[in-house]
Amino acid sequence: MDNNIRVLVVDDYAVVRHGLIALIDTAPGMVVVGEAEDGLMAVQQAQLLHPDVIVMDLVMPGLDGLGAVAAIKQASPLSHILILTNFGEASKVREALRAGVHGYLLKDAILTDVVDAIQDVHDGKLALHPSITHVLIEALQEQGARPKKTAVSIHPALTKREQDILKLIAQGLSNQNIADALHIDEGTVRIHVSSILQKLNLENRTQAALYALRHDLVSING
Repeated sequence: MDNNIRVLVVDDYAVVRHGLIALIDTAPGMVVVGEAEDGLMAVQQAQLLHPDVIVMDLVMPGLDGLGAVAAIKQASPLSHILILTNFGEASKVREALRAGVHGYLLKDAILTDVVDAIQDVHDGKLALHPSITHVLIEALQEQGARPKKTAVSIHPALTKREQDILKLIAQGLSNQNIADALHIDEGTVRIHVSSILQKLNLENRTQAALYALRHDLVSING
């Protein structure tokens, strides 16, 4: 049985597509099953091939990467989408994450990072370019990261205290800062953070911050 990760490569520049194809085809356990030069073709190829992972540019003529995400999710719901682009602005990253992509890399990433990101999104992990994490957290901090006024439960498994701590994590606060803000011990915060990660099936604080962003706990736009 073929256990290779099946990858669809989408970029409007042929030289980029061919470079990615060469890289992925030489990576152990991965194989490129198709390519596309725009979002519309990506949707068609996804529906035809049902790849495990789609590596896709964000800005392309016609239907761009962001516009293609929703259609791809309908055409091939089990495919995981990794954005590979030149654009690292917080607004674009936020839009892509809200649309449901599983990873976001910039094109200055080293080759091994691209391969690792494909593996990560295939495994259900969130893959982010290092600078993207900083962009998101800094944007949250600069805008004050105000919690939404509507008191909607983020996740039924989280307690009210855990929800409060998750909001503060999304603002970039350290455990000690959270402890100071909530007037509790830092050790208690650590216990709550571990519980949050376990309940939401997340691996680290960055993923927790992005979870909060995706679920409208905080707003980059203020």
